[in-house]
Amino acid sequence: MNRSSQFLQIANRVTKPCDVFINHRGIDTKRTVATLLYDHLSRLKLHPFLDNKNMKPGDKLFDNINGAIRKCKVIPIFCDIKPSQLRVVNNGKCPMEDIRRFNWALEEAKYTVGLTFDSLKGNWSDVVTSASDIVIKTLLEIESEKQMQRRKSTPILHG
Repeated sequence: MNRSSQFLQIANRVTKPCDVFINHRGIDTKRTVATLLYDHLSRLKLHPFLDNKNMKPGDKLFDNINGAIRKCKVIPIFCDIKPSQLRVVNNGKCPMEDIRRFNWALEEAKYTVGLTFDSLKGNWSDVVTSASDIVIKTLLEIESEKQMQRRKSTPILHG
């Protein structure tokens, strides 16, 4: 690959907003389902965001994640945890406003239909395929909604 095509590839990655923001609760899910899903969606030519894949040393964590997550639709994957078990752990390091936001987000996630996966019983390939199918369906729905909005806002000229 020559230098200019490498630059274009990097420029497209930097300027293209993410299609999918992959959040994970810890290193265990980052190394398993999150990375598998990231790789699968990337092979499908989508632009997923996963912190350890999209960020480099020196990047501002909050700026990158906040920019990537804006206007995301949440599709939870409950990996080795039941939705009712979700809790915010307050270690005293976060401002109370953030704790309130996190609690609100977890309550929303508890009541959002998602995928549940038990790694002792399930197959990683199946959960990644199911999640990818849901992501693609959701992205198509969002694009269809945008097209309908554009049609509604475009004036019809009569001659």
